[in-house]
Amino acid sequence: MSDRVILEAGQQAPDFSLQNQHDETVRLSDLRGTRVVLFAYPAAMTPGCTTEACDFQESSAPLKAAGYTVLGISPDTVEKLASFAERDGLGYPLLSDPERETLSSYGAFGEKKNYGRIVQGVIRSTFVIDAEGKIEHALYNVKATGHVGRVRKLLNV
Repeated sequence: MSDRVILEAGQQAPDFSLQNQHDETVRLSDLRGTRVVLFAYPAAMTPGCTTEACDFQESSAPLKAAGYTVLGISPDTVEKLASFAERDGLGYPLLSDPERETLSSYGAFGEKKNYGRIVQGVIRSTFVIDAEGKIEHALYNVKATGHVGRVRKLLNV
């Protein structure tokens, strides 16, 4: 496997400036004072990613009530993310990282096993970032199904 970044609790979360599905700029630094749940997924409109995104949508109200802002990030284009959000009723920002720079800075892009082969791709991950911009939890290689429930349990939400 490659030498990729692995974030740990207490580290400063890498800042980013990315376009969302409405072609608006979203910066992590603008969310200081708010806790963030950032989930990285491989591709919009695929079965696993749709399951995970819809689970986050169903949990967005309780997460928001607990002070969390949910953000999704993938290498998809802004246009594809807009279609994904519209098709599945996703009301939180979906961030476009086509260059995979932010995904890489979080350790969510790199070598992974896919059907027994080593490939380059998005590593399904979730990051909980505190109000000061530090990593509270970095969860790598998560499964799409049931993951959001585990995140809520971890956060007592």
